[in-house]
Amino acid sequence: MIPPKYFYDDLGSRLFAAICCLPEYALTRSEARLFAEHGSDIARATGTGRLMVDLGAGDCGKAAGLFPLLDPAGYVALDISADFLRDALERLRRRFPALPMAGVAIDFTRSLDLPESLLTPAGAPRLWFYPGSSIGNFAPDAAREFLARIARACIDAPGGALLIGVDLVKDKAVLDAAYDDALGVTAAFNLNVLNVVNRLLPADFDVADWRHVAFFDAAASRIEMHLEARREVTVRLDKLTRQFAAGARIHTEDSYKWTAAGFAALLNEAGFAKLKQWQDADGGFALFLAELV
Repeated sequence: MIPPKYFYDDLGSRLFAAICCLPEYALTRSEARLFAEHGSDIARATGTGRLMVDLGAGDCGKAAGLFPLLDPAGYVALDISADFLRDALERLRRRFPALPMAGVAIDFTRSLDLPESLLTPAGAPRLWFYPGSSIGNFAPDAAREFLARIARACIDAPGGALLIGVDLVKDKAVLDAAYDDALGVTAAFNLNVLNVVNRLLPADFDVADWRHVAFFDAAASRIEMHLEARREVTVRLDKLTRQFAAGARIHTEDSYKWTAAGFAALLNEAGFAKLKQWQDADGGFALFLAELV
């Protein structure tokens, strides 16, 4: 599979922002409703005056929507796309000029080590913020290890907590549509990764030779995304040449779906002993506040 970070160049980030507006992609609206309905309860549970560390911040919109409730002491946005993040923070600074904020272009899935100079104000307890369903891009063992790294960060900087969203298992038809929308935005998002590969290797994939395929594998509890060759194609990959038969697939991404009980157990295994949960009325999405004790 292709590491998820390669989907989020500037165009990929903008396409994902569009995906979040699609009628089929209900999890964004479900999460927004949870924040709207339970925001005050979440704020009471987290407390105010924290340093908010936004993992995969994107356009920073989700975090910004919580600023009035959480009243953070500072904000640090992490994202793989430097240009997209810079533009988002410029807009955010105009809206919240008094809030200390910084952005770091980093693959946070590999390291959570951040420059201390950016973690201001010093000594403020940290709230690690990981909304949406991005934790689903990790296979279960990798998700456990990533969450354990956040737990260790909460030990290193006492008083830390994690506020995380998780997409839950639901009807297969609903999940299939969410990742193969009628407008083809998700297809464009998936195909764009070939443009990224072309730049980085370099390679000469022609996106017209490939089509988007996505489906829910109930046995593995995950959405699988693939790119399928429309015809026999030959691709140059750096100094190598690779042939793909018509119908051959490149497995590009997985998105695991959890039960609420299963994800709570995963957080416990990662080192978070104290959990609070909010779930939408349809049972399709949940927010967890996780603390060590």
